[in-house]
Amino acid sequence: MYEPIRTKSVHSTADGPNPDFPHRSREEELDIQLAGHLGALLAVTDDLRALAPSADLDQAAERLAAQVARLRGGQAPVRASVAAAVHEPHLVMLHQRAHALAGRALVVAASRADTAAAILAAERMDAHAAAVGPRELASH
Repeated sequence: MYEPIRTKSVHSTADGPNPDFPHRSREEELDIQLAGHLGALLAVTDDLRALAPSADLDQAAERLAAQVARLRGGQAPVRASVAAAVHEPHLVMLHQRAHALAGRALVVAASRADTAAAILAAERMDAHAAAVGPRELASH
C-alpha cells in the first residue's frame, strides 16, 4: 500500500555528526548565552555611566568587561560611549533594564556553575534594585 523509503533521511545520525555543521557543547552554548547577557548588561551600564557617572558604575563596567572577555576567550567586548540628556524616567528605565539583564545572567551563570559571574550578576541586581527602589521594579 505504501512505497518503502529508498533514501536515507536527512535527519539520520547513523554516520555521526556532520562535519559541515558546527556543533557546540552545552557548556559552550551557556558561555555564549552568558557572555551575551553580560555584554548587554555592560551596554546598559555604560549608558547609565554616561547619564549619571559614579565610581560604582565604573567598577561594575570594568568587572563586566573582564567577565565578557573571559567568556569570549579573551576577546574584549565592543563598547560605545553614549551621550544623552539626563532625565529621571530614562534613568529609572535603564536601571530596570539592567536589573532584568542581571537576573537573566544570574540564571545562566547558576546553571553553568560560574560562581564569579553569578556573584557579579547578583551584586548588579542589588545595586540596580537599590537605585530605583522595589516599587519601581515591581511595576516593570
